[in-house]
Amino acid sequence: MGNLIIIVILLCIISSIIVYLYKAKKKGKTCIGCPYGGQCSSSQEGGCCAGHQKEDET
Repeated sequence: MGNLIIIVILLCIISSIIVYLYKAKKKGKTCIGCPYGGQCSSSQEGGCCAGHQKEDET
């Protein structure tokens, strides 16, 4: 019974993540995990915001 509860909770978490990613991609976001995802020019051109991550580390 305990294993079933854990499996149901994990399935709920995974399904909510998949729904979130699907909706974000449908809205046109390219860098879903990036805090600058909708603001940077590379995101608007279809690229990823890897440049922001490097700037934040320095």
